Amino acid sequence: MQKPSINDIQDEIIEAFSLLDGDVEMANFYLMELGQKLKPLDESDKVDENLVKGCQSKVWLKTEFDKDTLRFNADSNTAITKGLVSLLVKILSEQKVDDIINADLYFIHRIGMNRFIGTQRSNGFAAMIKQMKIYAIAYKSKMERKAS
Repeated sequence: MQKPSINDIQDEIIEAFSLLDGDVEMANFYLMELGQKLKPLDESDKVDENLVKGCQSKVWLKTEFDKDTLRFNADSNTAITKGLVSLLVKILSEQKVDDIINADLYFIHRIGMNRFIGTQRSNGFAAMIKQMKIYAIAYKSKMERKAS
């Protein structure tokens, strides 16, 4: 069974957040709930090389390559940040490398995320997205080198 597209998953997230009717407290609670559902990383994966640079909280990101798709696993030491990274894992994990690289993550604006996460977390969230796209670019480059 094929995983839904990046845009289909974003649309599901937008719909879920729309039920919260712009309530900041409920949105933060929902993010923490999402984070609790994220499969925790093994302690052995919580190493400096897996840390996302640019996050105030600690965020570890691990990737697995499977043919032409990437699987992301992540964890954080704070509940809301773990919820944020869980959104990205849900959207980008098990997607084709090119789709990850070219993804327009419009859900961020559509759910009004900047209203409930603040500047510090927004910067960290951008760093998470950047790191995931960098992994996809690196894997694509590796695949192209193997093919030639």
